[in-house]
Amino acid sequence: MRHILLSNDDGYMAAGLGCLAAKLAESAQVTVVAPDRDRSGASNSLTLMRPLRAQRAPNGFYYVDGTPTDCVHLAITGLLGREPDMVIAGINHGSNLGDDVLYSGTVAAAMEGRFLGLPAMAISLAATDPQHLQTAALVAHRLLAALAPETLPADTVLNVNVPDVPYEALRGYQATRLGHRHRAEPVVPATDPRGRRIYWVGPAGDAEDAGPGTDFHALQAGYVSVTPLHADLTRHNALSALGTWCGGLA
Repeated sequence: MRHILLSNDDGYMAAGLGCLAAKLAESAQVTVVAPDRDRSGASNSLTLMRPLRAQRAPNGFYYVDGTPTDCVHLAITGLLGREPDMVIAGINHGSNLGDDVLYSGTVAAAMEGRFLGLPAMAISLAATDPQHLQTAALVAHRLLAALAPETLPADTVLNVNVPDVPYEALRGYQATRLGHRHRAEPVVPATDPRGRRIYWVGPAGDAEDAGPGTDFHALQAGYVSVTPLHADLTRHNALSALGTWCGGLA
């Protein structure tokens, strides 16, 4: 029986995490290590200037006073007696499409598992107030059952986005690339109770690059979007020109 480490960025009490844990426990040993509160947007941040505390909830989940990356790092490198076979992050309440992956704590949790040498998958449901969590749980269960060790290259994370519809309404699965959003909306200024100026980060921009083949397009058409991600951010086709430019600086 495979041992699956689950985490998320919505916190250990999130309905999506509980739904996913219950479904995967039908065919795998599941250990949950998740943040003690909502850490959406935490990206790949690690807590380095203070110790982390892990506690056990009555339902058996571990909760940590840190980021999603902290949770996965702690679980794999010291908290658990047995190293997991795979890391799955989710079910996120809301999609993680295009540029969202740079900010997402859900994707970061999966990425940390990949950094530490384990197959990893992030799964998100396209609704902030989801009505069909069971659909995303069934998708994760289906993908896990079909995922052979050789399916994923050693540096790859699967980023999965699921329409918020009944499972029977899904049109299928599509392999996709990341799309792209317009720039984010402006910050929203406000005033706190003491009269001091404060700012809320504005909403993400609408889809810009969202044509066929993108994660945006697949989701909008009713398909599960499955995007392979890797952490090499180097723009390789710019190296030659940049090398020439750097040579002229000597």
